[in-house]
Amino acid sequence: MQITPQLALLLISTVCLVCDVKVGADYIPPARFDGFVYGNMAYDSDTILIEAFFDPVCPDSRDSWPSLKRALTYYGSRVSLVVHLLPLPYHDNAFVASRALHIVNALNSSATFPTLEWFFKHQEKFYGAKTQYLSRASIVDEIVKSVTKVVGASYYSSIKNGFNDRKTDLQTRVSFKYSALRGVYGTPFFYVNGFLLPDTGNAVDYNTWRKVIDPLVGKKSVKNEESLHFFL
Repeated sequence: MQITPQLALLLISTVCLVCDVKVGADYIPPARFDGFVYGNMAYDSDTILIEAFFDPVCPDSRDSWPSLKRALTYYGSRVSLVVHLLPLPYHDNAFVASRALHIVNALNSSATFPTLEWFFKHQEKFYGAKTQYLSRASIVDEIVKSVTKVVGASYYSSIKNGFNDRKTDLQTRVSFKYSALRGVYGTPFFYVNGFLLPDTGNAVDYNTWRKVIDPLVGKKSVKNEESLHFFL
């Protein structure tokens, strides 16, 4: 049987989940829900929630971001976004890049998405022929220096030390396992209000986002109007 990248990821995920089950009474959930919340868009029951599963060095994740960002700007507070990271094992340095994002998010959450956009813009630096002869230490050093330019020079030591902190390694693993639990095996994947969007694994353009969200926004408007008439 031919082992595809998707099958390989599912096998790895299964092993990880089995290992978690074996810890028994020692198992506890992570301290916080996985994912990065975009902007100041707090989620509530009247907000349409988009969950995006991205790999920072995945070209399809990169290509899907501008359209999604445009849709978020258009809908404003009516839509919330949580980004989950899935560092795919067949994307070079995806885990290191994802770990960098967790480090940045802990230091300055307002810099998380600018850092993600930086990775999208400079993906070619971290996969393929350009990195095949580089050591992990040299790649981490390059990421630390590059990310510092995005976050600010004063964060250099903290970002560097973050890669020696076991906590950031565990946070990145939690992201991977959370994605596996949700049945995500590639990037980008999108869930809207908990339901998987069709055509996963491909970039979604702005018009498609409008077709998906416009009817949901309309339904919420009708619901709010009915509630208002009830109280009147």
